[in-house]
Amino acid sequence: MTMHWYEGPLAAFDTETTGIDVEGDRIVSAALVVQDTAGARPRVTRWLVNPGIPVPAEATAVHGLTDDHLQRNGRWPAPVMEELGRALSEQIAAGRPLVVMNAPFDLTLLDRELRRHRASTLDHYLAGAPLCVLDPRVMDKHLDRYRKGRRTLTDLCAHYEVELTGAHDAAADATAAMDVVRAVARRFSSRLERLTPAELHTLQAVWHAAQARGLQAWFARQGTPETVDPSWPLRPELRAAA
Repeated sequence: MTMHWYEGPLAAFDTETTGIDVEGDRIVSAALVVQDTAGARPRVTRWLVNPGIPVPAEATAVHGLTDDHLQRNGRWPAPVMEELGRALSEQIAAGRPLVVMNAPFDLTLLDRELRRHRASTLDHYLAGAPLCVLDPRVMDKHLDRYRKGRRTLTDLCAHYEVELTGAHDAAADATAAMDVVRAVARRFSSRLERLTPAELHTLQAVWHAAQARGLQAWFARQGTPETVDPSWPLRPELRAAA
């Protein structure tokens, strides 16, 4: 019996941060979860970071990580970012699709941290190997586009009956995101099972761009000046004005 890709090996990555600005905020914790087959015991690697800047109370209220805890237990960012870059590159080199919920946030933030602390980029660590990302938010929003309601990780877990214990812990969120991807793929298997993860990666970039245009149009109708970036899974580097 042929095993479909969504029952096979996957890796998942997640971060907790000082805020939601990918250009200026910092990573305070991260996790990489690797699972060889659906239902197998996952291998979890965790990182805790002293970001070197104060952690806003609003961020602490989300993930529970305080300045005092991070200063006492977190590591300096530079070696952690090196390890994160290498860890993700190893998964890509091994051919494991990388599950990242709302990929443009976590992957862009990691890229900016690598620039900040390693004078490098995520692309440099990948050494030319193409990213293969599965984003449960993009997949669900395209495959079940008319369903009403929010599509946070908590919402997706509830909809697809995936257990999420300890939300906003990087390892818990990464594990849940992986389980959601498997659940989405099973539910829409007739539309996904003949696609390779690499083909699905390419399609998600198109889907996300269309979703961004739709959200941008909605903001325009509401008179909201917010700009939606259509880039996926990584936002391009901001260029300084001449």
